[in-house]
Amino acid sequence: MIETEYKFGEVHKLADQIQSAEDHVQFHRIFENANGGVVLLALKTGQKLAEHLAPAELMVNVIEGSIEFTMIDKPHTINAGEFMLVGDGVPHSVIAKADSKVMLIKIKA
Repeated sequence: MIETEYKFGEVHKLADQIQSAEDHVQFHRIFENANGGVVLLALKTGQKLAEHLAPAELMVNVIEGSIEFTMIDKPHTINAGEFMLVGDGVPHSVIAKADSKVMLIKIKA
């Protein structure tokens, strides 16, 4: 069963679903089930997510701004309109190079 606060058939502007905060990275779940889900992140310039392991196969899609996404100790710049795929269990970290909004799609095999 899908967990969400949204109703199927409604149209929403993606970037408007989350706002950044000065004190920490913001997370907003769009939907989730046992197979994965979609989460939005909002980061102010300089905010970070420390290195952690991907909880599933990931698609990291930058909606606004620019992030430095370090995967297995190799930094990649991902700008608005660009995405990167990440394997399950892969270590990675994030630093916002500008105020940014990111859509994270998680799929569990």
